[in-house]
Amino acid sequence: MRSRLRLPRLETFVPAFYGAFTRLLRIILWLAARWEVTGRENIPLEGPLLVVSNHLNNADPPIVGAGIARRRIRWMAKIELFKLPLGIIIKLWGAFPVRRFDADLAAMLNAERILKRGGVIGMFPEGTRSRTGCMGPPHPGTAMIALRSGATIVPCAITGTERLRNPLIVFRRPRFTFTIGEPIAVTAVRRPTEQQVGELTDHIYTAIKAMLPESYHPPYTGSEGTATEEPRGPDHPSQ
Repeated sequence: MRSRLRLPRLETFVPAFYGAFTRLLRIILWLAARWEVTGRENIPLEGPLLVVSNHLNNADPPIVGAGIARRRIRWMAKIELFKLPLGIIIKLWGAFPVRRFDADLAAMLNAERILKRGGVIGMFPEGTRSRTGCMGPPHPGTAMIALRSGATIVPCAITGTERLRNPLIVFRRPRFTFTIGEPIAVTAVRRPTEQQVGELTDHIYTAIKAMLPESYHPPYTGSEGTATEEPRGPDHPSQ
C-alpha cells in the first residue's frame, strides 16, 4: 500500500511570503511615494509586542508592517476576507480571522497565544478606519490583551494613507509618514480590572495622538481618550 504524499501546510510558507511581500512593498513605497519612517530604533528585537496605530486606510496593515520591518506582525482581519480567492493571500500573509461586531473570544485568545510565544500582534485601538482622518475613540480590546499577556506596547502614528482612497493619487507621489514611539512596558495581570483597562486604553490613545499632527486630532475635547460606546469585539484592522 503506497503511502500518501503529505503536502506542506499553508502556514509553512507564511514567514517567506510575509518577508518577500514586505520587502517588495518597501521598494514600491520608496519609488511611488515620499515615505518617511522614524523611530525604528524603538522596536525591541525580541519578546512579545503589541504594535498599535491610528487607522486611515485598508492599506495600513501592510504599510505598518513595512515600517516596522524588523519583526513579523500578525493581524486580526475580518472573517469575510478569508473567502477565496483573496483568502489565500490573507492566510499566507499570516493574518487570522475575527468576527466583527461580536466579542470574539477565540480571536482574542489566539492573539494572546501568539504573544505568549514571543510573537508580534498588530492592532488599531479605534477598531475601524477613520472616515475623517481624525482619530476616533479607542476601544478597550488592545489594553485587555496587553494586560493579560504582559506584552510590550509599541505605539505608532501613520499619516497620509487616507489619500489612497483616490487611486490616482499614486501619480503624484503622495507623502506618507510612519512614526514609531517609545515602548510602553506592561505587567501581566491575570484578571485586569475595568480601571486598569481604562487607564491603559487612555495611555495608548494619548501616546498615538502625541505623535500625530494637530490636523489628525479629534475635533472634540474632554474625554476623547475614552470609548463612547460599548466595544463590539476585538480591535481589528479591516472593516
